[in-house]
This record gives sequence, C-alpha cells and structure tokens, in this order.
Amino acid sequence: MEAVLPAVGAYLFIFFARVVDMSLDVLRILMLMRDRRFLAAVIGFCEVSIFIVALNQVLTGGLDDPGKVVAYAGGFATGTYIGSLIENKLAIGYLSLQVFPPQYQCTDCVKVLRDNGFGVTTVEGEGRHGKRSVLFVALKRKDLRRIVRILDSIDPELFFTVSDAKNIRGGVFPMKRKGY
Repeated sequence: MEAVLPAVGAYLFIFFARVVDMSLDVLRILMLMRDRRFLAAVIGFCEVSIFIVALNQVLTGGLDDPGKVVAYAGGFATGTYIGSLIENKLAIGYLSLQVFPPQYQCTDCVKVLRDNGFGVTTVEGEGRHGKRSVLFVALKRKDLRRIVRILDSIDPELFFTVSDAKNIRGGVFPMKRKGY
C-alpha cells in the first residue's frame, strides 16, 4: 500500500504539471500571434520550467512505469483542451467580419449593426447572381457571439465570413455597456 500512494502521487503530479504547462503553451502561442512578445517570453519561461520538472518525474527510474507515460500524455491532451478553453474565454485580439447580405437586406443590416455600435464599411461587388454589397466590420473577438446573434436575428441564413485580424488601427467599436 505504501508503494502505491507515492506512485499515485507521482502520476497526479505529472498529469497536473502537464495540464498547466500545456495550457501555458496555448496562451504563449496566442501571445505570439497577437504580437505580445515579452508576455509570450515570460509565459514560455514558466512553461518550460514546469515541463522540465514534469519530464524529470517521468524519466526518474526509467520508462518502465506505463502509468507515468499515461499521466504525461493525458496531461498533455487535457492541458491542450483547457488552454483552448482559456484562450476562448480571454478572447484577446480582433477579427474581420465580411457579411454578404441579399440586396434587399443590405440597408437593414447596416442600420442594425451601426445601431449596435459596430463600424460598417459597405463595398459594392458582383457575385454569381449579380450586384451585391459586401459589409466589412472590424470587431473585438469578445464581440463575436454578440454580432452573430445580431446577424441571426436579421436572417439566420445570412452568409458571412470571419477571419483573424492581426493588427487594427482606428475604427469604430461598440462601447462597453454597464452591467455586462
């Protein structure tokens, strides 16, 4: 029984160390993508420190203990998943939204989006079925769900695309509302 408890403790340590280290890895990559190099370096320092300690636990006594390998791999997978959840909650950065409404909905789309504080640029284009307008909206990632709900309220079948915007300068963004 005495030998089992230290082994279980080692497995848990390895697992949770990898969860933390991989969650930090996801955040470090996010910071690099958002041009926050110094913060990415600090996160990387913490990440690799935890990684080395966890790996040392796995390698101590050799690789004859499959429980350590499973704890290490399970922590890696769980940490990746948790890191993505954290990244999604933080919603750091900006997006570029392109909306392709039918001509009869264009004016309504522009009005509703602007009434909700979003800056909208309209460009005339030509699609498969003739002339149409394309609406361009720069937005904070944290506002994506809100703008999708707005678009769905206009027309659940409305076609739009969303892409990452690495850098934005200027623009019109909704003000933070009290109570949110």
